[in-house]
Amino acid sequence: MPTFLVFLVVAASAFSTLKADVNIDCGTSEVYSADDYSIGWVGDDTYIQHGESVQLKSNTSLYQPLANLRVFTDRKKSCYNIDSSKGSKVLVRAYFYYGNYDGKSSPPSFDLHFDGNHWDTVETSIDQSVFYEVIYVTKTDTISVCVAQTAPNMFPFISAIEVRDLDSKMYAELDSNRALMLRRRVAYGTKAIVRSIDDIYDRIWVPTVSVDGLTVLTSDEILVDVGLDDSPPSAVFLNAFSTASTSTSMRLGTDLPTTKVPIYMNMYFSEVSVLDSTETRSIELQIDGTPSSKPFIPVYGKAGEMTLTNVTASSSTNFTLAAASGSTLPPLINALEVFAVSDELTDGTNSADVEGLVSLQRQFDVLGDWGGDPCLPSPYSWEWINCTSGSTPRVTALYLGSFGLSGLLPDFSSMTSLEIIDLHNNSLTGSIPEFLGTLPNLKQLNLAGNGLSGPIPYSISNNKKLKLVVTDNPDSCVAGKSCKSVTHFFVSFMGWGDKKKSKLPVILGTTIPVFVLVWVIVGVCAVHHHKRKSAAIATGNAGFMTSMVNIQEQLHSAQEPVDQNNQEQGIY
Repeated sequence: MPTFLVFLVVAASAFSTLKADVNIDCGTSEVYSADDYSIGWVGDDTYIQHGESVQLKSNTSLYQPLANLRVFTDRKKSCYNIDSSKGSKVLVRAYFYYGNYDGKSSPPSFDLHFDGNHWDTVETSIDQSVFYEVIYVTKTDTISVCVAQTAPNMFPFISAIEVRDLDSKMYAELDSNRALMLRRRVAYGTKAIVRSIDDIYDRIWVPTVSVDGLTVLTSDEILVDVGLDDSPPSAVFLNAFSTASTSTSMRLGTDLPTTKVPIYMNMYFSEVSVLDSTETRSIELQIDGTPSSKPFIPVYGKAGEMTLTNVTASSSTNFTLAAASGSTLPPLINALEVFAVSDELTDGTNSADVEGLVSLQRQFDVLGDWGGDPCLPSPYSWEWINCTSGSTPRVTALYLGSFGLSGLLPDFSSMTSLEIIDLHNNSLTGSIPEFLGTLPNLKQLNLAGNGLSGPIPYSISNNKKLKLVVTDNPDSCVAGKSCKSVTHFFVSFMGWGDKKKSKLPVILGTTIPVFVLVWVIVGVCAVHHHKRKSAAIATGNAGFMTSMVNIQEQLHSAQEPVDQNNQEQGIY
C-alpha cells in the first residue's frame, strides 16, 4: 500500500470518532492498516528504544499486529509512555502472543502495570493470544503501560497496545479513583466478534456458543435504538440467549477470580419481537439464588441496561437471570460486561520529584527511555533511584555513576528528599551548581571523575553534614570565593598560605601532578634567589656609599685652611 494511502487509512481510523486513539504494533516500525477491523497501526520505535524486536514465523491466519513482539531482558520494568489528557476516561488494552518465538516452548508469566498501578499477571500460552483491558480516568497527561519481570528467565514481552478515549458519561458508576479490569465482555448469539466497525469505542464483544437448555433468539428489528450512556453497539442487540421456559433460569459466566473482589457488571437487554397483549417478559437478577434487583422489562427495538455495583464476588458466585413473578416469557440477555474493580489508584511518585527526574531525562538522552512511574508499583522502581514507601513515594537517591552522562547538570532542586547523589565517572562539564548544597536532606554527593570546573559553591563547602567527593575534576578547586590561579589553590591546600585549618568536608585525593609540584618548587626557589640577590646588592650599595662619604670628608679636610691657634692649644 502506498505510504500516503497508509497515512490516510491510519488517520481515518484514528479520528473517525473525533478521538485521538492509539494503536501500537510492538516490535515493528511499519505503518499499516489491519484489514480485519480497518484499524490503522503504527510501529513502536517512537515509543521505546530498548528491548529486542522479534518477528514470528509466517502464519497466514495470525492477526497482523500479533506477528511481531518486543521482548525485554535487561530491566526489571519496561514501559511505553503514551500522550493523553489529564482527567480523560480511557480504555487501554494490551495484547500478548508468545508463539514460541524463542524456540523454548516455555511461555512466560510476568506482571502488567499501568500508571504505577498493578494491572494483572500475564499468563501466556504456546499458541493462544491473550489481551488485558482496563478502563479508568487518567491522573496525568501520560498513560504508561509497563511489563515487569517476576521470575528468573521469564522475560516479559508485549505484542500490541491500544488506547481508546471514552465519553465521560460512560461507566458512570465508576469511582474516578479506581479502575475497571475487564473479566468478560460477550455478545450472546452473535457469530463473529463485534468491535471497531460497529462499536465506535472499539470494545471487543466476543461471541459465545449456546449450551444445552439455552436458545438463540434473533431480533425482528434491523437497527435497535441505543440511547444508553454506556453506548453499547447496536449490533449486540440483534441476537440474544434465552431459556426454554419460565421455570428455567440462565446462569451468567463471569470469569471472575477464585477470590472475592469488588465487581461492576453491565447487562444489556432488548426485546426481540413485538409481544401481543397476553405476553410479558420480566427479568430478575439473582445472586446465589437470592433476588438482587427489581424486575426488568425489555422493550422491543430499544436497548435497555441493568448495572450491578457495590458487590463482591468470585468465580464461585452464582449469577442467574430468572423470569420474575407474573412473567409469561422466559428471561433473555443480549450482552454482558463484567469487571473487577481495582484498589484505589495511586497518585504516583511525588510530582516535585517527577519534575526533577524529567529535567534529567531531557538533559541526558541516555535516561530518556525510562518510562512509567519512577517508584511504583513497588518494588519496580527505576534501577538508578531509591524511593520511600507509601502511596506517594519520594525519591531519596540518584545512582547515576558511569551512566554516560555528558554536558551541564540541569536544575533538579525540586527533589528535596534526596539523600544521596552519585554522579561519578561521567563527562559532566561546567560549574558545580549552587542548588546541590541547598538540598535539605543531602548527605552524600559524589562528583568524582568528571570535567567540572571552577570553585565549589559555599552552599556545599560550608555544609558540615555533607560528604563530598570531587577527585579527578582537574579544573575545579576549593579556594574561597574564586580560583584565581592554580598556584594559589595548591598553596592554600598544602597549608603554605593561610594557617587556619580548613573545615571543608571534602576528599581531594593525595596525588598532586608532579609537573605542577615542580613548578611550585621552582617558583619558590626563584623568589628566594631573588631575595638573596637583592640583599647582596643592597649591602654592596651601602658599602659603596660609606666609602664615598669618607673620600668626600678627606677631600673636604684638605681644602680647608689650617687654624694655627687650634693646632697649638694642646701644648699649653
